[in-house]
Amino acid sequence: MPSDIAESGNNSAARGSSAGLPSVSIVIPAFNEESVIRQCLIAAVYQSVPADEIIVVDNRSTDSTCAIVEQMQLEYPESPIRLLHQNEEQGLIPTRNFGLNHASGDVLGRIDADSVLEPDWVEHVQQAFRDQQVSAATGPVVYYDMPMRRFGLKADDKMRQLMLRLAKHQYHFLFGSNMALRRSAWLEIRAETCRDEKDEMHEDIDLSLHLADHELKVQYVPAMVSGMSARRLEDSPRDYRYYVSRFERTYKAHNVKNLALKAPMVVFFSVYFPAKVLRAVHTASVNQMTRRGALKP
Repeated sequence: MPSDIAESGNNSAARGSSAGLPSVSIVIPAFNEESVIRQCLIAAVYQSVPADEIIVVDNRSTDSTCAIVEQMQLEYPESPIRLLHQNEEQGLIPTRNFGLNHASGDVLGRIDADSVLEPDWVEHVQQAFRDQQVSAATGPVVYYDMPMRRFGLKADDKMRQLMLRLAKHQYHFLFGSNMALRRSAWLEIRAETCRDEKDEMHEDIDLSLHLADHELKVQYVPAMVSGMSARRLEDSPRDYRYYVSRFERTYKAHNVKNLALKAPMVVFFSVYFPAKVLRAVHTASVNQMTRRGALKP
């Protein structure tokens, strides 16, 4: 283990033990995320219990992502926003790994650049990891750029709990936009996680399966809520099908043959077209209201 990572881990352990709760790092991989990174960071900053550090890991962005993060550091000097650069490889997995390896918390939160955490997210993460048997945790998401957001949150929660029952609690999958790992669990599995150079798999499902291989407990926490964009619905049907089929390719790579685990694929395929229409109608309505507001004297 690199000495700087070991030292940061020791520092975080001291912070966590002194407070009686685990310290929490939030890791955000980012590539050309200028349209969403500011709102992501604002939500991460305004928490009922502050995170010990908020790490944005830039991966060769060519837009103003880094400039926005640096501006946020100036605007919120009291907040522990860090900007790291992962320039060796292009891709989510090496960028995610770089961030997790350099985080100092007892618990390593991992969200996407378009995630918008609920204000009590860190608080619920800390409570979940008070149980020393919990090695990882995940929760539901609310799609903030879709209509009927609270209904969507309830539906997402029900679907994830159904998946847990269908898998007979053998597998419990993390969700990349809303998950946290105990640092010790990450250190145990990080050398085994798939690099996925061809970019064919779901990296969060891969993490989950490696945790299962080590019999490390993943806890589902309904109160651990993150908002995320439904921008995936803007993909063409062909691209969306490829995204959904990542489930099957990830299972195949791990020789997982439980037919019940195909349920998410069925759900994602079935909601694509109706959800795409809903999003288009919602976006048009929001744009119309914005135009009307701009025309008012």
